[in-house]
Amino acid sequence: MSEQIHPTAIVSPGAQLADDVTVGAYSIIGEHVTLGAGTTVGPHCIIDGHTTIGVNNMFYRFCSIGGAPQDKKYGGEPTRLEIGDGNTVREYVTINTGTAQDVGVTRLGDDNWIMAYVHVAHDCQVGSHVILANSVQLAGHIHIGDWAIVGGLSAVHQFVRIGAHTMIGGTSSIRQDIPPYVIGAGDPFRPVGINSEGLSRRGFSAEAIAALKEAYKLIYRRKLSVDEACVQIRVISEQQPATTEALQPLIDFLTATSRGIARA
Repeated sequence: MSEQIHPTAIVSPGAQLADDVTVGAYSIIGEHVTLGAGTTVGPHCIIDGHTTIGVNNMFYRFCSIGGAPQDKKYGGEPTRLEIGDGNTVREYVTINTGTAQDVGVTRLGDDNWIMAYVHVAHDCQVGSHVILANSVQLAGHIHIGDWAIVGGLSAVHQFVRIGAHTMIGGTSSIRQDIPPYVIGAGDPFRPVGINSEGLSRRGFSAEAIAALKEAYKLIYRRKLSVDEACVQIRVISEQQPATTEALQPLIDFLTATSRGIARA
């Protein structure tokens, strides 16, 4: 047995582990699991299901990864979980595989920070550079864009979409879609503005941030419908071409919403 695999760990013969993967005491790795190079699995973890995990991930003690979806419709189909590279997954996190009723796969991208007691349910699609603080609970079929931050003890309703670069305060209850760039909190969630500080840190220009603030006013302050707001946001984009790269994801998100957006 490899020096990186603790003698008390149970690794299925069918599992595919890179040579330098570390598996801690009493952990269990199932037969359909693939673990990429540089990944560390702490003690007392279970990783099973049809699960593929990339390189340089860190799973702390007592994680349960790749378990069957908590969905009564699940009939044992070989649905999957895919996790990218460089993710940190803290204690007692649970991440389930997908269901046949959706795309059949739960996905997490790269460089995510998943804190203790988080639950990521079946068919969730989580981007990259996302922070889910302690005890965030994601129901099934949720989509979260890159660089989003969800505060601790927040709960998200199934099928909700959370846009990129959003920042959600702790103990929030999220029942409708949250457009990209928005900051807010509450039960129910209420937007209060644009995540200007976060955008500035990520290299957004002052012009782009100003345009996003104007777009926010169109959506939330001028009592326009979503369609009407999109028309006006397109005008800003046409008049200020340098802002199009920032504004277009917002337009795309708004035109695709099916649950409606959280309102101020």
